[in-house]
Amino acid sequence: MSAKPKPASRPRPAAPAAPSAAEDLNPFHFARRQFERAADHLGLDAGTREVLGNPKRQLTVSIPVKMDDGSVRCFQGYRVQHSIARGPSKGGIRYHPGVTLDEVKALAMWMTWKCAVVNIPFGGAKGGITVDPKAISLSENERMTRRFTSEISIILGPDRDIPAPDVYTNSQTMAWMMDTFSMTKGYSTLGVVTGKPLSVGGSAGRNEATAEGCFVAIEEAAKRMSLPLKGATAAVQGFGNAGSFAAKFLDEAGARVVAVSDTKGAIYDKKGLSIQNLFATKEKKGTVTAVKGERISNEDLLELPVDILVPAALEGVITRRNAPRIQAKIIAEAANGPTTPDADDVLHKKGIVVIPDILANAGGVTVSYFEWVQDLYSFFWDPDMVRTQLQRTIRRSYADVESTAREHDTDLRTGALILAVHRVEEATRIRGIFP
Repeated sequence: MSAKPKPASRPRPAAPAAPSAAEDLNPFHFARRQFERAADHLGLDAGTREVLGNPKRQLTVSIPVKMDDGSVRCFQGYRVQHSIARGPSKGGIRYHPGVTLDEVKALAMWMTWKCAVVNIPFGGAKGGITVDPKAISLSENERMTRRFTSEISIILGPDRDIPAPDVYTNSQTMAWMMDTFSMTKGYSTLGVVTGKPLSVGGSAGRNEATAEGCFVAIEEAAKRMSLPLKGATAAVQGFGNAGSFAAKFLDEAGARVVAVSDTKGAIYDKKGLSIQNLFATKEKKGTVTAVKGERISNEDLLELPVDILVPAALEGVITRRNAPRIQAKIIAEAANGPTTPDADDVLHKKGIVVIPDILANAGGVTVSYFEWVQDLYSFFWDPDMVRTQLQRTIRRSYADVESTAREHDTDLRTGALILAVHRVEEATRIRGIFP
């Protein structure tokens, strides 16, 4: 189905002249650039930069899987632990055909800073398998997950490294991982992963935690800008777990969600989309583009004239090329690394408030921390307690980030990184180098 001509209600600024050199979109390279900016503000020496700028441990594994037709395929998997200076490493597992070691290294580094921003006692880790999960069956997915867990189990543990869901993984994936790890130990180890179903040690509120934390951060930014959420317009790129619930929370606050997208494309309606209809259509037909409205591209969605833009898909979608055309007043990064450093510079000059990923999507790891604590004590909280503690954590962290950014006369991302890197550097320095 071809896209309709774009209506006059969505004018876009003229595109700038093409840059002379291609932008480096390697996620680990721009994670390092972000880190170096914070390190410059903190005056870190070369040795400290080497320690904090590189992962502590990288594990690459081959994952042989017996397929449903009896054949055997080998998939490539990764687990990277960036830091354990402040506690055991923590981070998601993603299944995606674009997974690379550099991507996982970048995500692990961002997890370190994210945990430090919200001041929870974890370091950062990340993992993934290079696979198209839509191209394999549920039973093949289970066998792949269990073999992957077995291969990386040598570095996992409730007191060592705790995975969680990420792109194209979910609570069922975590249940398989927990069961596989437990079978190798001979007893149930609920705390080895988070994001599990409630019946096997999951936490109330974990499923929507990333989006709820993002929404609270949007509330804080809007309040400081005197922007009422009731009547504000919003666009959400990505209708997975984080994006769908972010759209739901914005809708419940009275905002008009005019566009959402998934991997099949985006749907736009300037009058506002029915969130309930989007959930039902996605469940029934597998894509939001089946909803009535104008079909546009994911790229067009980013450039809509809305008050709030929520990139909730993959990294590197807002670049030096399209940043000049971004019109949102607030960008809340529900995804990890959606904005490149070059784009950050453009957005900052335009006066757009970017709530960085290490703050905007920290709700997920915050409630993962709550789940880990509950598992260790075998004492589980009610939903109201989880929600209250989550909101308190994000509001306090937003204030800390804003204060740091103001002190250093910089944007919120650099402020968040300065705050996080300082906390990790302090822990590293106090612990010292062994031996």
